[in-house]
Amino acid sequence: MFEFITKRSIFFNILSGFFLMIACLFLLYTLLGPITRHGKIITVPNVVGKNFEEAKTILSGQGFDVEIQDSIYTDTITSSAVLKQMPEGDAIVKIHRKVYLTINRNVPPLIEMPNLIGFSFRNAEMQLKNLGLRVGDTLFRPDFAKNAVLEQLQNGVKIKPGDKIQQGSIVVLVVGDGLGGEVFNVPNLLGRTFSDAKVFLESNGLSFLVVLPDADVKDTAAAFIYKQNPVQVDEEGNARKIRQGQTIDVWLSVQRPRIDTLHF
Repeated sequence: MFEFITKRSIFFNILSGFFLMIACLFLLYTLLGPITRHGKIITVPNVVGKNFEEAKTILSGQGFDVEIQDSIYTDTITSSAVLKQMPEGDAIVKIHRKVYLTINRNVPPLIEMPNLIGFSFRNAEMQLKNLGLRVGDTLFRPDFAKNAVLEQLQNGVKIKPGDKIQQGSIVVLVVGDGLGGEVFNVPNLLGRTFSDAKVFLESNGLSFLVVLPDADVKDTAAAFIYKQNPVQVDEEGNARKIRQGQTIDVWLSVQRPRIDTLHF
């Protein structure tokens, strides 16, 4: 083989190499089109909003490969519907291009309920929306903390921070509306158990501010109130007034105080 080359002149070998290179380039140019499908393009159909199976049938029927890229949840569209596609609809691409789809999940993911107690209503509402939760009808309750969240509810039941609820669920916020307009006499809580007094106060739009149990009190709910502030009457014997949303301080004991007559 080498004799064939060495017996020829340098000019002949250079010329032969040149024609061989031209032949290779021509062959490469001829085959490059079919290999890369140059010039064979197609418009991507828009399948956003369609069911995944329907979208897959449409895309596959036009020669596209289909792959699910991601799945997220939204309650504004049916489950398994296409939310996004890449390339986008009406894009012009080469045939047999792969189309990536983002679809709506069948089951909403679980969201960890945050602790919104004490947040302003606006901040709480914003945080719920960022988590994909919906804010239901707002309930107002007399309380000093105006527009602050007092409770967070789902279906009328308190939701504890960290509880798992489905994304898209409705959360009802109980919000303080400041002091109520109703004014009445300070109730006498002496002799009542703490649990009974708590129910009574909450039913009248009042609450405890400071609770001071004696050292031997083990069960606060069953302990008795033996002192309160404010008291029922002032130094002149006139009945003290209290407004909805205000608070009362109480002292607790395991022994019920000796009170001849209780007035509530």
